[in-house]
Amino acid sequence: MSVTKLLLSPEEAGELLGLGRSTIYDLIRIGMLPSVKIGRARKIPASELQKYVDRLLESAS
Repeated sequence: MSVTKLLLSPEEAGELLGLGRSTIYDLIRIGMLPSVKIGRARKIPASELQKYVDRLLESAS
């Protein structure tokens, strides 16, 4: 059974988007990529990655 992660670490999100970890943290800091904090860990909802890409595509056209 394959389970898709709902929350990703900044490193995982960066890997999926082809961006570096520090760029992901910059996007979180400026509010372009929503995230949640669970304990000391910062997590990014997988659904927010697609929304971010969709916004990029909209602004490009």
